[in-house]
Amino acid sequence: MQQVYDMVIIGGGPGGIGAAVESKVMGLDKILMIEKGDNHSQTIRKFYKDNKRVDKDYKGQVIELSGNVDFTDGTKESTLNYFDELLDTGKIDTAFNSEVEKIKKDGDIFQIITTTAGYASKNVIIAIGTMGKPNKPSYKIPPSIKDRVNFNLDKCSSGEKLLLVGGGNSAVEYAIELSKTNTVTLNYRRDKFTRLNEINEKMIYEYNGQEKLRLRMGVDVTSLENENGLVKVNFTDGYYTIYDRVIYAIGGTTPVDFLRNCGVTFDENNKPEFDENFETKTKGLYLAGDIAVQSGGSIAIALNHAHDIVTHILKTKNK
Repeated sequence: MQQVYDMVIIGGGPGGIGAAVESKVMGLDKILMIEKGDNHSQTIRKFYKDNKRVDKDYKGQVIELSGNVDFTDGTKESTLNYFDELLDTGKIDTAFNSEVEKIKKDGDIFQIITTTAGYASKNVIIAIGTMGKPNKPSYKIPPSIKDRVNFNLDKCSSGEKLLLVGGGNSAVEYAIELSKTNTVTLNYRRDKFTRLNEINEKMIYEYNGQEKLRLRMGVDVTSLENENGLVKVNFTDGYYTIYDRVIYAIGGTTPVDFLRNCGVTFDENNKPEFDENFETKTKGLYLAGDIAVQSGGSIAIALNHAHDIVTHILKTKNK
């Protein structure tokens, strides 16, 4: 007979790990975490440069952790090590390299169909975040230069002339870090930053104008062209510049089609519907982390979502 889990968690980021730990600590026995990547915390692994700071909170807001995960600010490496320890200590069952295609509720049991297997569970938490599907510009990226136009830092090399596009904390942190080994321009379409935490805002203005980092504010990119194998970037002010590489850090999008296939409904503004307990209209199906916040999420918020959801499940179970 197919094993029925008490909890299946979709996504191996902070919210997913938090949900797994909370489920185990608070008394749910059979728990499975499914992650489409080959390890947990894919956003941190792929989008964060080595030694990049990982903050508990977002944009200076201080969130008091309410659950059993005692996360503090750290680096990329210390954060990954901490999450490794949580999963190992909790002896959490994991299914890596397994992408969920559909979730269907059959009576009181969810059937979770993945690219590698099928699972059954009494409850499901979707905690996939949004960064795994980055926003992309509306204009066309010429195929001949697609290797030089990126949405993370994987292909960056020292000594390159880089354009970073974006105005959020990730874009600023990328720019500061990369300016240590590259010549970097950070382009933001607005005249001033509006979404930065205090530390990043102070640092970017201190770095601006130094030898390897400059800001290009109040203009937008209109198109990209191939210029002898490099990237010619045309701006709205009529000027252009040629770069070795362009990196977009303009956020992520909610994976609407995937959520619909999982039984999540949407309101008239195309936002996923859920109640104060983060439970969707499909009872037993919950959203946690960035997809339940839409903007301005943080590790602390995702961890608190996980604790609140498991608390609600146990209360409902014990009624």
